[in-house]
Amino acid sequence: MAKTPTKPPAGEAHENLRDDETASMFADASPAKAAVAYQVLARKYRPRTFGDLAGQEGMVRTLRNAFASGRIAHAFMLTGVRGVGKTTTARLLACALNFRSLEEERGGDKGRPRIEFDPENPVIKSIMAGQHPDVLELDAASNTKVEEMRQLLDGVRYAPVSARYKVYIIDEVHMLSSHSFNALLKTLEEPPPHVKFIFATTEIRKVPVTVLSRCQRFNLQRFSTEALAAHLAGICQKEGAVVAPDALALIARAAEGSARDALSILDQAIVQTPPKQ
Repeated sequence: MAKTPTKPPAGEAHENLRDDETASMFADASPAKAAVAYQVLARKYRPRTFGDLAGQEGMVRTLRNAFASGRIAHAFMLTGVRGVGKTTTARLLACALNFRSLEEERGGDKGRPRIEFDPENPVIKSIMAGQHPDVLELDAASNTKVEEMRQLLDGVRYAPVSARYKVYIIDEVHMLSSHSFNALLKTLEEPPPHVKFIFATTEIRKVPVTVLSRCQRFNLQRFSTEALAAHLAGICQKEGAVVAPDALALIARAAEGSARDALSILDQAIVQTPPKQ
């Protein structure tokens, strides 16, 4: 006589089902199969040193001379159209102000600021990633109130934790309220020796003259169409992407001098061709 198959207890069947579901859910979750997040070209090819700042030779030359002679301003104003590298330049300035070689760090010597630095230095990498405790970044577009500015400036009197200078980077500074500018002005008039300010804006006319007069101003230039097309051609070569020179010229013209806009368009243009199987 054939035996009637016995059913497992309800609890055991439930446990087996959960095990099967768990196995199927995580079957493809091994590290080897995990997808690598794509980094857009505008971030991947962001300048890491002042030598990478194409098209800004005048500003770089002025900064190099100022740093070499020790005549470093306490506040900088970076202005220009979108995508010309204002925020990146601000971070590079913070790196130049706070870079110390390994020999200086081992010897406890703070050294002097320098425009040439090692982009692989841990301090430099943390500044460029926006993670250094002594380099504070503020988006003025979302922090316009005077209370927020006063709270930020309360920390000015304290010495930096580990860096040479405490650096305040304020992006889109023209968005600050008039009361916030007034709160900032007093500190700009008599800043502590361990503090540096770096401002960035696309609307320089909206910044009060009283603030501008206390900053060293740099106008970041647009890329010319020819220079931008050459820059894109170099990136295409590194990426292994084949883009016709005429297409690169069209992209450079459409970007209107903005490197970031050009790289965003190039990103979109490269994926128009289906990848090879």
